[in-house]
Amino acid sequence: MKPAPFEYQRAQSIEHALGLLAEYGPEAKLIAGGQSLTPMMAMRLVRPTWLIDIAGIDALSHVTIMDHEVRVGGATPQYVLEEHAELGQCLPIIGQALAWVGHIQTRNRGTIGGSMVHADPSAELPLVSVLLDARLILQSARAGRRELLAREFFNGPMSTVIEPDECLIEIVLPRWRASRCGSAFDEVAIRHGDFALVSACAQMALDAEGRCQQAALALGGADNIPLDCSAEVTALIGQLPTEDAIDGIARSVVARLSPPTDLHASADYRRALARTLCVRVLRSALARAGERTGTPAGQMA
Repeated sequence: MKPAPFEYQRAQSIEHALGLLAEYGPEAKLIAGGQSLTPMMAMRLVRPTWLIDIAGIDALSHVTIMDHEVRVGGATPQYVLEEHAELGQCLPIIGQALAWVGHIQTRNRGTIGGSMVHADPSAELPLVSVLLDARLILQSARAGRRELLAREFFNGPMSTVIEPDECLIEIVLPRWRASRCGSAFDEVAIRHGDFALVSACAQMALDAEGRCQQAALALGGADNIPLDCSAEVTALIGQLPTEDAIDGIARSVVARLSPPTDLHASADYRRALARTLCVRVLRSALARAGERTGTPAGQMA
């Protein structure tokens, strides 16, 4: 199929893009990399009257690394994040997640903001944003800027709280300041590059004795939105993580899931995957944190 007819205009600045959104109304769509929007237009699932191209706006494409956070422009291509050496050092979970995103051609064109706004419940970058408790900066000509947490952004599959005249201009990713920090991302898909049946990511910080100082866990593909499972991992805080504790966390997470059944997998299979992946990423994050402390991961009992 081919897209329905539409008009195209390239925005010269954030303000220009927001003005065009306000002028053309709800029938207008922003496009940057087009890796999600273009296929939906080709299948006529989305039929915008106007496409407003924001890919060339420098103010929307940047990676700014600060002491306590990393700020990423909404139209920053995914390959820029993947290849950014300093980002890989301070937030390795980004590169770990991007390794699972489609194929290199997808990451060359796709943007972080496009993935967030598309809001596929199996997508990797929205999941990491929930894991890190990211803040999203939205802007419109009507109401100016507003800020909200990633976990407040997603309503359901391909549905967010963004208004038709708003643009996601920046994603703010907090940095954990602990030097003894490890992270991990894993997923299961029918083929590499396909949408994940279930995905999981974790991050853990340890003290010098190997006790957990901070922990986060998030799960994708098992519900309508990326799930923040950090409440379940609070049991690890102040403790030496054990295999029993990690298994208990995975069981607690699975107990509150209501995963879908579709032509790719049953709900029961997704629950089984969720438990396995939760254990796997928590173990891996712990092992990587242990490598940074010099504390053997084998302390787990």
